[in-house]
Parts: sequence; structure tokens; C-alpha cells
Amino acid sequence: MLSRRKIIKRLSSVPFLGSLAGSGLPMLATTEPLAAPKRDLFKELGIRTFINAAGTLTYMTGSLMHDEVLEAINYGAKEFCLLDEIQDKVGAKIAQMVHAEAAVVTSGAFSGMTLGLAGILTGMDQKKVEQLPHLAGTGMKTEVICQKAHDIVYNHALTNTGCKIIQVETAEDVEKAINDKTALMHFLHIEADKGKIMHEEWVALGKKHNIPTSIDIAADVPPAENLWRFNDMGFSFVVISGGKAMRGPQSAGILMGKKAIISAARLHMPPRGFNIGRGMKVNKEEILGMYVALEKFINEDHDKVWKTWEEGTAHIENTVKTVNGVLVDVQVPPLGNHTPTLKIAWDPQKIHLTGKDLQEALRKGDPSIEVGGSGPGHIGVTVWMMKPGQEKIVARRIKEELAKATV
Repeated sequence: MLSRRKIIKRLSSVPFLGSLAGSGLPMLATTEPLAAPKRDLFKELGIRTFINAAGTLTYMTGSLMHDEVLEAINYGAKEFCLLDEIQDKVGAKIAQMVHAEAAVVTSGAFSGMTLGLAGILTGMDQKKVEQLPHLAGTGMKTEVICQKAHDIVYNHALTNTGCKIIQVETAEDVEKAINDKTALMHFLHIEADKGKIMHEEWVALGKKHNIPTSIDIAADVPPAENLWRFNDMGFSFVVISGGKAMRGPQSAGILMGKKAIISAARLHMPPRGFNIGRGMKVNKEEILGMYVALEKFINEDHDKVWKTWEEGTAHIENTVKTVNGVLVDVQVPPLGNHTPTLKIAWDPQKIHLTGKDLQEALRKGDPSIEVGGSGPGHIGVTVWMMKPGQEKIVARRIKEELAKATV
């Protein structure tokens, strides 16, 4: 018979879990402390979360970052580095990917516009950098030419430098507007079809008069080709948001273009503090996150992603159109937010519900859902910011609310 000492010795020589599993012996209590449950901060703070069926809207906090982006952010948070060095190295990699001479990660597309124009105004002259936005008596140029249809609220990014916008409509107007005060000719891609001058002609006019040209493509990928299309076309600088389709940090963006402009723009950025861009800070974590997000987006199987969007859209379409009086239509905006977008409309004689009523009912439901494009008798839905399977929840909830309101 084995002694107690020998039994204990034998037990200690075999794998711990394997020796106890199914042996009939009681499991020994672990000395390892149990991991503390993760805090549900949204619940703790009383913040409503929702299924995003509306798109990459800033007031809805844009998009959700990929795991790879979050890993890059967490990685960057664990070491120190010099801000200029990480911008140098990441900017060089980004420039290669987008066919630009140079690039820099900014705190969004809006700041990219301010910084790009600031770089054009001052060049590498630090004295001028320190004078912005006070242009009077400095010898710096003071005007930006923009098509009337392209002069939207976000052009405040340009007037932040002290410049004023000169509106034009035709090529002849441009020729008349150009003078020794003209610093830049600015173009807005999402409104391209509303202007009378298209991209190539705009760039050609700028080159003819040796005036830099810029383009705002903040929400204009997909298609991924837009990331390099306008650099290849010859725009002097291009700005894009990072927290929309690319699913980088919502507070990041990219300024890309001619090397001289990007170099001068960086004089207006942190870590320097004698400039108008000091508050447009972007940290090492965001820079790394933006780099990884861009890299992942470019290398994605875009056909596969598009098919997923089509399938999700079709599921919602096929579900809601079974309600009597409902009409559905799928469209793809040609310029910005270029993804399948479902318009759900209904006959008010058959369904007593306004778009706002339906929007509010979905918002107050469980789970909460945000949709876009509401009108007297319609809403808009897009699936590209949904998590897998959420299209089924959205379809069911919209159908329920429409069916309840059916006469």
C-alpha cells in the first residue's frame, strides 16, 4: 500500500489540471486573483449607445476603429518618442501609399485645410508663422478662390488663417479673380457636380497662373483610389478625415501633397507653440492608429466588403417591403459616402407615420437605433457602420414600427 507521502509525491509529478479532472478528487482553490470585471463606462455614466444605421457622422462619433488600430494605439501608449520623428517616419510611409511627395497626420481634415493654407502663406519663414492670422502689413497673400457651390461651412478652416474667400462660378470668373493677393484655389469634391469647373480644369487653371490648388475629400472614400487620385491629378494638397471609412481615430486626418507645402505646414503644428495650429494637437497614439488604419483600408478586399454591404442592405429592403404601402429604393451617392444607401418610403394613406416619428421610435427602442435622412414619409438607412448581424435587428425593428402604424 502506498503511503500518504508517496501519493502526494505522485500527484505533484503529473499536470495539475489533468490529474484532477475526472479523478473524483476535489479541485484545489487557485491562489491566482480573479480578473476584475471590465467597467461598462457607457452604462456607468448613463450614456446611450446605439446601432448606427446612418453613416459616419461626426455627431454620432464617426466610425468604430478596427482591432488592429486599437492595438496600434495601445502599443504607442507604452513608450515615449519624439513627436517630430514619428511624424517624419509615418508621414513618409503614408506618402508612399497615397502617391504624394509628403504627408502628415493632422487632427482631422478641417485642421489639414488650415495647416495646408498656412504653409502656403508663410513658407518656412518663422516670423510669418508667428504673425498668422494677422495678415495686414506682412506681405502675405490674403485670398482663396473657391467655386460658389463649394463654399460651405467647413471653409472656415481656410478663413482661420486670416484669408477671405473669393467666390467664382466659371473659368472666366477665375481668370478675373486671380491677382497678386491670391494664395490658393480650393475645391470641394463632394460638391463637384454642383460646380461648373471640374477637377482637371481647376488644377490646370492653377498651374497656368502658378497658384496652388487644394481639395477637400473628407468623406470621399470609398473608393480607395481617391486616396491617390487627386495627388496624381496634380493638386498641391489634399485633406481627408481619418475616422470615417478608414476607421482610424475620429480625431485624426491626413494632409498630403507637395513636399514644400507639407514641410511649411508642420511649422504651424505641435510641438511648436508659436503658431495658429498649436491647439490642433495629434498624439503619437493617433499617428500610429491612423497609419495602421490607412494601411488596412488600402489592403482590404473592397469587392468582398461591398458585397457584404449589398447583402445587408438587401436583407433590410426585403424585410420592410413586405409591409403594405412601403416603397424601397437603393442608391449609391456618386461622390461622398459612396456606399449602398436604402431609402424607405411609405404611402401616408396606408401608414400613419412621419419620418421623424419613426426615427424617434427607433431611437427610443431597445436596442436604440439611429437612422438618417428622415422626411415627411421616408427615412434613409445604410449598413456600412453596422456590426455583423445588426442589419437583422434594424430590419425587424423598422418593420415592427411600420406595421404598427398601418391603417
